[in-house]
Amino acid sequence: MEYEKYQGIFPAFYACYDEAGNVSEERVKLLARHLLEKGVQGLYVGGSSGECIYQSVEERKRVLKAVMEEVGGKMTIIAHVACNNTADSQALAAQAESLGVDAIASIPPIYFHLPEDSIAKYWNDISDAAPSTPFVIYNIPQLAGVSLSVSLLRQMKRNPRLLGVKNSSMPVQDIQMWRDEDVLVFNGPDEQLLSGLAAGACGGIGGTYAVMPELFLAIWALYHKGEMEKAREVQNEACRIIYQMCSADCNLYAVMKEVLRQRGGPDVGDVRTPLAGLTEKGRVVAKESAKMIAAAIRELL
Repeated sequence: MEYEKYQGIFPAFYACYDEAGNVSEERVKLLARHLLEKGVQGLYVGGSSGECIYQSVEERKRVLKAVMEEVGGKMTIIAHVACNNTADSQALAAQAESLGVDAIASIPPIYFHLPEDSIAKYWNDISDAAPSTPFVIYNIPQLAGVSLSVSLLRQMKRNPRLLGVKNSSMPVQDIQMWRDEDVLVFNGPDEQLLSGLAAGACGGIGGTYAVMPELFLAIWALYHKGEMEKAREVQNEACRIIYQMCSADCNLYAVMKEVLRQRGGPDVGDVRTPLAGLTEKGRVVAKESAKMIAAAIRELL
């Protein structure tokens, strides 16, 4: 397996809607091209930042197809394919493989609390629908309600397609535990990218990467050059910007999409209900966040 292409900075791709709130393939392609030109390693498509839980199977297929048409083969694409039933997840997995993605990923089944054998079967059934594509476990217990355990990971390691874990739990110790199991681990929480790299993460997949890729690419580069003091400085400023974006009275993705626009990136619309759309306070917070990002790039990079 070519592990090198899974190392680096992977923005979690935002849902892209038109003014009526419908998925816009045109805006998907604009965002994909924008991020390619920023120099990131790849994209994580169809996850939390992609508002996957609020999109239909057909909408998600259209998004991934548009991404692959625009940047497929030019950067590493990991497609999150989980739905809250196996059949729909398999349909997305099969489509992802047919489009030539580099890996697929899946959260565990949500809502019902299932035993580990059932979770493993769900993941393996999804993986079986894309038999030539590496598989990534998406561990996000704060939203999925299920935490990846060492015993479940060992059960999944029997699947020869298992590549690793996208770990969005907050304890950095979890990264160390999964690395001890000899799988790749992507750091999830953006606030701890540097700590995650130090714990052995191969790279990061993050929801705020798309609005300030310059800062996260710098953290990656500084860490690998051994310039830890400077890397901490950039990470700390990225955290302050994240806290600022979280201070709005609307959904964080709505704020980040506005930050993207404020920074001259493509307009990818608002968020889909029941997520809370952009408010006037959110617009002010986004404007200040964009200024903070510009200052950080100017003063730290």
